[in-house]
Amino acid sequence: MLQDEARFGRITEPKRCWAPKGIRPVVLKQTVSEYTYAYGAVSPVDGVCDFLILPHMNRYSMNLFLTEVSQRHPDEFILMIYDQAPSHSETALEIPDRMMVETLPPYCPQLNPVENVWDELREKYFPNLIFDDMTQLEEKLIEGLVYYEAQSDIVQSITGFDWIVRNI
Repeated sequence: MLQDEARFGRITEPKRCWAPKGIRPVVLKQTVSEYTYAYGAVSPVDGVCDFLILPHMNRYSMNLFLTEVSQRHPDEFILMIYDQAPSHSETALEIPDRMMVETLPPYCPQLNPVENVWDELREKYFPNLIFDDMTQLEEKLIEGLVYYEAQSDIVQSITGFDWIVRNI
């Protein structure tokens, strides 16, 4: 599985959108510095994915996420591949039994297919939306993450980079 986390917040930038000819859509902009983090792990070969929403990006949250993934797959040995974020240091993590970790090269987000899931999620679930509070944002985030957890074929098509699938 490949792992990554993404920050979702109440800061929005207007995006292009469809409108009938001759009509200029009104799109609001919001700048409120409140955030939450989505942690995700994806198996590009079969599209199985696990997500968890946590309030911070730190070693405690990462340990909680790794434990959760391990519990969701009790009969599997997991090779978890992630980037070199400070909260991912092996000295800061408590790696669960039946799990091994490996890091991607530094400054190579294009190698992590989970980045594509975040892009897809933002494009499909968050364009031009304004949230009154974090509860609304988290409800929308849950809606999107539950959808992708249930759609392994879509996740597989988004994350199944040829160089990954071919070498497993």
